[in-house]
Parts: sequence; C-alpha cells; structure tokens
Amino acid sequence: MQFGKQDYEAIAVAIREAEKKTSGQIVCVLAHAASGYVHVPVLWATALALFVPWPLIDFTPMSVQRIFLIQLAVFIVAGLLFSWMPLRLLLVPRALQRARAHRAAIEQFMIRSVSHTKNRTGILIFVSLAEHAHMRDSEIAAGFTAAIARCGEVLAQHAPPDGSPNELPDRLYIM
Repeated sequence: MQFGKQDYEAIAVAIREAEKKTSGQIVCVLAHAASGYVHVPVLWATALALFVPWPLIDFTPMSVQRIFLIQLAVFIVAGLLFSWMPLRLLLVPRALQRARAHRAAIEQFMIRSVSHTKNRTGILIFVSLAEHAHMRDSEIAAGFTAAIARCGEVLAQHAPPDGSPNELPDRLYIM
C-alpha cells in the first residue's frame, strides 16, 4: 500500500471541508488488518494433523512411530503454510472477520476520542484492507474522500454548524 503526502493532504482537506458545514467531527482510520489472526494457523494445522493418522492406521501397515512422525511433519508444514497471510485470511470465517473489524473500529472510536466530542457528534470512518474493504490500493484516498463527503452531508443535516472549534485532528490514522 503506497500512500503519498498528497493522499494524506487530500484526506485532511476533505475532512476540513466537510467539517465546515457541521458541528460534528470526522476521524479516519486505515488498518492493514483488524487482527493478526495468529491462532488460525495453529488451529487448522492441528485439525489437519489430527485427521492424518486415521487413514494411515486403517489402510497401511506403517508403524506407530512412522505415523507419529508423519503427523508431526504435517503439523509443522501445515502450520507454516497456513501462516502465509493471504491463505490465513481465507481460512478465517467471514463472521469472525466482521467481528474483529467491528471490535477494532470500536477501539479506535474510543482511542481517538470520537465519543468525547461536543454534543457527541463524531463519526469514525474505519477501513480494514485485509477484511475486504473493496478499496484498491490506488483508490484508497479517493474512497476516503468520497466517504468523508457523504458523512459530512449527513452530519450537516443532523448537526449544523454552531461555531464550536475543531476538536479533533483532521488527518488519516494508519494502524
């Protein structure tokens, strides 16, 4: 993911422009992944390694020691293979990905003090690329500016400007 100075500036300008029309605040966060899903390779490698001995016991005359070594080798190779992030993400259920992204967004909402704005009119735009944000690397800034503009319109309807100062930094946070 390449993000240049002009991309950061475009997002900051979009936030400033949207916030001129409202008393609300907009915060943008971009995450590579909402979670590392470090448990996934171990779980899948364990499941595969536990399955491997049964056909070997039933259909081959191999010794217990040989079957155990094959099982151990399968566990190690599968663990390393499933550690590759693109494959790891394919093995994570979609519901778990959504839950982790939601949790990460809530954490960022609290960390960035969006909930502590005047009249509690802050909005967080949280994008996690690994959980299929549907944003191509070259279109991330454009996606954020479009989302900011739309959020600004909604905020302007429900929280018109009241002369209060800008409470939160107008910038993109990258996790």
